[in-house]
Amino acid sequence: MKRPLRIFLIGFSGTGKSQTAPVVAQMLGWDALDTDTMVEEEAGMSIPQIFELWGEAWFRQAESRALAKASQRQKVVIATGGGIILRPENRRLMAEKGFVVCLEAHPQTILSRLATTKGTERPLLAAHNPLLRIQSLKARRQPFYALADYIVRTDHLTPEEVAREVVRAWRKLSGEAFAQPDRLTPAHDTLFPDAACVVETPSGAYPVYLGRGLLDRLGELLAPLAKRAFIITDATVMGLYGEEVVASLQRADLQVEATSVPPGEATKSLDTAASLLEWLTRLRAQRGDLIVALGGGMITDLAGFVAATYARGLALANVPTTLLAMVDAALGGKTGVNLPIAKNMVGAFYHPSIVVADLSTLTTLGERELREGWAETIKHAFIADPDLLSLLERDAQGLLALAPGPTEEAIRRSMAVKASVVAEDEREQTGRRSVLNYGHTIGHAIEAATEYATYLHGEAISIGMVAEAELGLRLGLTPHSLAQQQRQLLERFGLPTSATGIPREALWQAMALDKKGRGGKLRWVILKGVADPVVITDPPASLVKEVLDHVLGT
Repeated sequence: MKRPLRIFLIGFSGTGKSQTAPVVAQMLGWDALDTDTMVEEEAGMSIPQIFELWGEAWFRQAESRALAKASQRQKVVIATGGGIILRPENRRLMAEKGFVVCLEAHPQTILSRLATTKGTERPLLAAHNPLLRIQSLKARRQPFYALADYIVRTDHLTPEEVAREVVRAWRKLSGEAFAQPDRLTPAHDTLFPDAACVVETPSGAYPVYLGRGLLDRLGELLAPLAKRAFIITDATVMGLYGEEVVASLQRADLQVEATSVPPGEATKSLDTAASLLEWLTRLRAQRGDLIVALGGGMITDLAGFVAATYARGLALANVPTTLLAMVDAALGGKTGVNLPIAKNMVGAFYHPSIVVADLSTLTTLGERELREGWAETIKHAFIADPDLLSLLERDAQGLLALAPGPTEEAIRRSMAVKASVVAEDEREQTGRRSVLNYGHTIGHAIEAATEYATYLHGEAISIGMVAEAELGLRLGLTPHSLAQQQRQLLERFGLPTSATGIPREALWQAMALDKKGRGGKLRWVILKGVADPVVITDPPASLVKEVLDHVLGT
């Protein structure tokens, strides 16, 4: 078989790609290129400077341009950036043009190499816990690295030894691999080629679509799921988008029924769920039909619960129209309704078959509703994604103004954090999913103590994050600089960082009720650093009371 005349080296930073590429090229009499160097030459600055001034979105585009340009050459070895494999178009290009070799190394090896490499700025080393940062980021990329045609572990090899192994693999295996141009395509890329992310759980995988104008395409996206759709929304959203959504579904030949409920958290009740179940019964809904949850988090929770319980389960499509729902409620499979004495006490884990988030709907949100959504995104950044945190800090004003590029990137990254955590702990059995409750222990208590009438959910979570950072400070776990960084970012987004006028005893009682519902123990998420959360149970009551006094201003 004919061997390809290009070799692509992929893998995490510090695995030796840049050092190995010129050695391989010399052995074969070829040229060597490095996409990171090409991007720096285009920009006239270093990659850390690019991230700081222009953002990751620009870098990823430039990286793809560099890869495409390098791939026009023949007899070339191309060292690529660690994240280049994440984009489907990059994977397709490399599969079509050459032989793909992944250089692998243990996270500790990577850390040691990065720490001893002189003359290069290493953002990974700036993390509070660089080893954990490497482990976390590498784990997210690993499924894509594993798609390579050949893998070389470089921990105990010199660049020359690695290069000899690459050349040997190219000579023996590249012809056969090159004959399969779709080999770098994961299954969900084929099924969901345009998805912003895919939520993968033991129960199955489903795509999350993000973009503008998606309500107009909704029928096209939902048509494969059912022939009959039942839209559940609230009266406000029905007035804004109901006609457009119904028309889109009908163009795709779906039979459509729609109903609306009053907006607001008070609607999310067993009584409302019962009335919706009766509505479905009267219309003779049956298995094989589809529930379309069109609205904010209240609607996705309520309609998801109805979908989970009617006829033991109907397919569900979540179409979030608020920022909070896009980054949180619409993903992860939690559905439920409130009882008079407790929030979300009745519910089920029930995943949607698809999530479709149209960014255009954000333009109709009020200022408070938009800001509360950014609170959950800020939470995701602090618990799991330093790059998202940098974006939020760099472009706060643009994000509040819904600047197209940064907004889509921030929401996509926030969705990916939620999807990644849910994939690891679908039903809260291992404890990993608990990190998503950062800010929620006190946040939920604030909502309950004020009867859900004073603070929006994201506002309460903002105060809760400040409180839990304060608890971490008093426990000696959270650095003062981190608590200050978090408070400043929340304030830049116009979010509250304290709650006045609530009796401490009311918060204490609300947490006590929450504790009873969690087996007698309250779990608190504490940050030891960015992307370094830990979960603790029942810290000293005296400390908790001090923290409550702190956020209540008493």
